This record gives sequence, structure tokens and C-alpha cells, in this order.
Amino acid sequence: MISQKTGVREQTGNVEEKLKDIYELQTIHSEIDKIKTLRGELPLEVQDLEDEIAGLETRIGKFTDEVNELEGAVNKKKNEIADAQELIKKYETQQANVRNNREFDSLTKEVEYQTLEIQLCEKRIKEFSVRLQEAQVQLDESKKRFEERERDLVTKKQELEEIIAETKKEEDALQDRADKISERIEERFLKAYKRIRENARNGLAVVTVQRDACGGCFNRIPPQRQLDIRSRKKIIVCEYCGRILVDDEIVKREE
Repeated sequence: MISQKTGVREQTGNVEEKLKDIYELQTIHSEIDKIKTLRGELPLEVQDLEDEIAGLETRIGKFTDEVNELEGAVNKKKNEIADAQELIKKYETQQANVRNNREFDSLTKEVEYQTLEIQLCEKRIKEFSVRLQEAQVQLDESKKRFEERERDLVTKKQELEEIIAETKKEEDALQDRADKISERIEERFLKAYKRIRENARNGLAVVTVQRDACGGCFNRIPPQRQLDIRSRKKIIVCEYCGRILVDDEIVKREE
């Protein structure tokens, strides 16, 4: 492990060579980061559009189900009205053939009941129709937005693919160099580098001492610690940000 206070003195191998390798790896990764920066916000925009399209698909499905359900409810009430109207005709026909007032009054009540049922169904149909209209508007708007976002996504993907294609050769060459250097670095050291790099906002795991301060977090480094860094006898990390520290002379030699 790499101590964040005193560093770790390597027992095997040449520490200076290891520092050169890890610094060179950082330099290459920084170049790759610059290439990826050229893509700007496009990758995020593509992801956002894909997420929005997925959300719209769910929304469209929801409104489609609601429209179908309401249409079914309206048709059901219309069928109930038709059935009630048939019963009214039947009861009115029976009224012409009744034998007494009691039968007539009974049939009249049935006619009144079916008439009320028709009125209730018509009221429900109006309510369903209002909801159906609102759901249909929402469905149409969602479909329109879905089509617009799909077109935007195609455009953004094309832009991103063009940028990636322009830089692919250079990026692949840099990645190939990074892979070869990584093979020379001890696994535990490489894992530490990757962990630091992942946690660093700017992707810098290895930095130089600049004006007596860490080139990553800019906190001051004591003179004795600077001497230890220049001696290259052990791997030293910044006690504030955890980045690996190297001296300017290594940088100059690498350049």
C-alpha cells in the first residue's frame, strides 16, 4: 500500500523507473482525456435523450392503456343504453296487453327505471368522454415529443460518431501505448494509480511539485518532503489529496 503521510519505500525494483513509468502513463491518459473532452457534452446529451425517450415510451404506453380503457368504458355504457332502450320497447309493448292496473303500473316503473339507467349511462359517457379527450391530447403530445426526441437522438449520435471517428486512430494509438506501459507497472501500484485517478475530478493521479505545492490540490509541501520526492527513493503521495508526487526533473527527462 502507499502511505499518504510518509510514502512507501520500495524493496525491489528501481523506484525512479517506476515513477517515470507512472508519470508517462498519466501523461498518455491526460492526452486521451483531452481527446474525449473534444466530444464535449455530446455523450451526456445522447444519454439524456435516450433516458427521455425511454420515459416517453412508458408515458405513451400509460396513456394508450388509459385511452383504450376509457373507449371500452364508453362502448360498454352505449351497449347498456341500447339494452335499456330494447327493454323499454318491450315493456311499452307489454303495457298494451295488460289485464289490470297493477301490471300496468309495474311495467311503468320498469320503463322509468330503464329511463333513469339511460340517463345515468349518458352522464357516465360524458364523464368518460372528457377524460378520454384529455388522455388523447396527452397521448398525441407524448407521441409528438417522442418523434422529435428520436430525431434529435439520431442527429446527436451522428455528431458523436463523426467526432469519435476523427480521433479514433489517435486515441487507439495512445491507448496502445498506455497498455504497454501498464504491463511494466506492478499490479498493486497500477491499482493504486487507477483508484486515485478515478477519485480525482480532473483525472490526475500523478502530479508534479509546482512552486513548493502539490500540482493537484495546490497545498504547500514541506521542504524536507520535497527533498524526498527529488531523491526518488520512495513513492510519495500528497497528504492532502492522495495524488502521487514527482519532481520536475523527471518531467523534463520525459519531455
